Amino acid sequence: MMLASSGRYGPTERGRKTAAAFLALLTGVCLFALAPRAEEPLRLVAIGDSLTAGYGLEQGTGFVPQLDAWLDGEGLAEVVVVNMGVSGDTTAGGKARLDWALADGADAVMIALGGNDLLRGIPPETSKANLADMLERLSARDLPVLLVGMEAPLNYGPDYKEAFDGMYPALAERYDTLLHPSFFEGLASGETGANQDLFQNDGIHPNAEGVGLMVEAIGARVIELVDRARAGAPG
Repeated sequence: MMLASSGRYGPTERGRKTAAAFLALLTGVCLFALAPRAEEPLRLVAIGDSLTAGYGLEQGTGFVPQLDAWLDGEGLAEVVVVNMGVSGDTTAGGKARLDWALADGADAVMIALGGNDLLRGIPPETSKANLADMLERLSARDLPVLLVGMEAPLNYGPDYKEAFDGMYPALAERYDTLLHPSFFEGLASGETGANQDLFQNDGIHPNAEGVGLMVEAIGARVIELVDRARAGAPG
């Protein structure tokens, strides 16, 4: 005659269910711990004038949104480009509002100013001093910077052009910042009247297509700026 097992010394059905539930919970915790964490957003504050602000362009087609989209395409979706462009702004204006522009925090900064100084004929030494003040303060914050240059036309005279064009590389070397020699790199050919199909009717501000070329031209340097910010490297 066979005796039925009482189950006294083996696991009960309730015990088996409890053990299974605990194992499932433990597995879930381990998988969560091993899952890749989303990177913290990296704030790139772009301080500039109408070229940065997106003057005359439809929403989503200006420099900042196009740069944001380009970075997304390069696998840098965690980078948030903050538009601190003000139409008509000069280097003096950028200097005055620097602390305000950084009030919500920044991990990296791009400065694209000087075009309106040029249009107003402001002495290059004044513009250079304003930019130097900004770079000095950003250096004190240990923020990496990409300085974006402009080029004066020849009708300002050779001395003015030399001083204006030369202030950007001189400042970049002095403060160990990254340098993009000309904001219009990628769309201006240097020939008078050339590539006007890439500009708006005023002949000064690029259209959406022109902005796209500007973004492609500056993109590699922006990635380098992001790398500096990630590494915590000053300047």
